[in-house]
Amino acid sequence: MTTPYPRDLLGYGRHAPDPRWPNPGGTGPAKICVQFVVNYEEGGENAVIHGDKASEAFLSEIVGAAPWVGQRHMNMESIYEYGARAGFWRLWRLFTERALPVTVYGVATALQRSPEQVAAMQEAGWEIASHGLKWIDYRDHTIEAERADMAEALAVHEAVTGAPPEGWYTGRSSEHTLELAAERDFLYASDAYADDLPYWQETRTKPLLVLPYTLDTNDMRFATPQGFNSGDQFFAYLKDSFDTLYAEGEAGAAKMLNVGLHCRLVGRPGRAAALARFLDYVRSKPDVWVATRADIARHWREHFPYRPRVQPSRLEREVFLAMFGGVFEHSPFIAARAFDAGLGPAHDTAGGLSSALTAVFRRASTEERLGVLRAHPDLAGRLALAELTEDSQAEQRSAGLDRLTADQLARFTALNERYQARFAIPFIIAVRGLDAATILAAFERRIEAEPDAELATAAHEVEKIARLRIAAILGETA
Repeated sequence: MTTPYPRDLLGYGRHAPDPRWPNPGGTGPAKICVQFVVNYEEGGENAVIHGDKASEAFLSEIVGAAPWVGQRHMNMESIYEYGARAGFWRLWRLFTERALPVTVYGVATALQRSPEQVAAMQEAGWEIASHGLKWIDYRDHTIEAERADMAEALAVHEAVTGAPPEGWYTGRSSEHTLELAAERDFLYASDAYADDLPYWQETRTKPLLVLPYTLDTNDMRFATPQGFNSGDQFFAYLKDSFDTLYAEGEAGAAKMLNVGLHCRLVGRPGRAAALARFLDYVRSKPDVWVATRADIARHWREHFPYRPRVQPSRLEREVFLAMFGGVFEHSPFIAARAFDAGLGPAHDTAGGLSSALTAVFRRASTEERLGVLRAHPDLAGRLALAELTEDSQAEQRSAGLDRLTADQLARFTALNERYQARFAIPFIIAVRGLDAATILAAFERRIEAEPDAELATAAHEVEKIARLRIAAILGETA
C-alpha cells in the first residue's frame, strides 16, 4: 500500500474505558446507556417527483423491491406516506407517554414537507439530528457533490427547525462521509457501526467524535431477508441485547445500546406493540440511562476528550524510521519493511507495532536474522570498550551492569568468550527488570543449550527487547 491502512481493527481492545454513564436518581454510574433513534425519511426518499431517476427500493413492506426507472411507484410512495401519516404519531405517543428521550434522524427534505411532525418533535423535546438532504445512496457521488448536498441539508434543516443539527448521519454513505462530517462543527457523527461505545476518529482535518449506530437492533430487519418476521422476534432480540449489555455493565464494562426505528416499519400496529413492551422493560430496570445522542456526545467529550498521541501509522516514513529504526539493534531495515508493507491504526499501540516489526524479523532471511543478533553488544564484557546505542546503555545500566564487582566482570567476560565460541553470536537477554545475579544465572544455563534451541531463544529475546523499546517510545507500560 502507498498510504497507511485506513481501517481500525483494534479499537479499545481488551481494555475498553469505563464510560461512567450518568444515573439520575440512582447510586453510582448507570449499568447501560440506551438510545432510541426515530428515522424520519418519509418525503425524502427516492421518487421521480423529487427529481430522482427512479423510485425508492429500500426498507419497505415490498421486500426485494426494484427501482422503477422514470416512473412513480405508487405502492411504494403510499407505504412511505403511512410512516408520516400514521406511524410517526404512534411512535410519538409511545415515547411521550413514557417521557423517554429520542433522537430523530431527520432527512432535511422530509422535515421540510412535514411541519406538523417537526412541531411535535420539538414539543416533545426530541433531538433532531441531520439525516442528510435526501434519503439516497451516496456511494457514487463525488466528494464535491456530497459536500454540496451536506451544505444544503444543513441550510434546510436550520430553516425548518430553527437551529442547526448537533449530529449527522447520512445512512447510505460513501467513503467520504465521515471526512466531510469532520469539516463541520458537529457534536458527533454516526456513519459507523464499529463499536458499543463512542470513539474519536482521526480525519484529514481534525478528530471526529463518532457515536456508532446499529443495523441489528433496528426495525429495518422487518424489511430485509432473514430479518424479523414478528413483533415477538423483534422484542426478543432487543431484550437479549439489553440483557447482555446490562450484565456487562454490572461487571464494570458498561456499554451503549442503540435502537433504530422507522415510522413506516415499527409504526405498524403489530410491531409497535413489541416496541411498547420493550420500552416498558427498559423502564422497569434500575440504573439505566436513556439519553439522546447529543447527551451521550456531550458526556463523552467531557469525560473522554480527544488527546493527541503518537500514531506510528500516520507518521512520514523518515520520521517513523528515526523513531523506530533502532528498536531492532542497528537494523533499520526491519522498521523500513514494516512501514512499506503498510501500517494501520491497529499498529498504533506498542503491541500492534511490535507485532508488525516482529513479523518482518521472522520473515527475514537466515543471514539477515543472524545479522540482527550479531548487532547486539556483549553484556558487560565489552561495556567499557563498545560503542553502545543509547537504548543498550540505558538497559544495561538498569540492570546494574555498569557497576559490577571485579568477580562479576571476570565471570561475564569468561562467559561471553565461551558463548561466542559456541554460538557465534553475543548472549542476548532482555535485561529490564533483572539484576546481575539473575542475568548470570540465565547466562550459565543457556550456554549449555543446543545451538538451534539457543538461536531461537536469542531471537525471542531480541523480539522482547524491541517490544520494550517501542513501549518506552510510545509511553506505554510494557
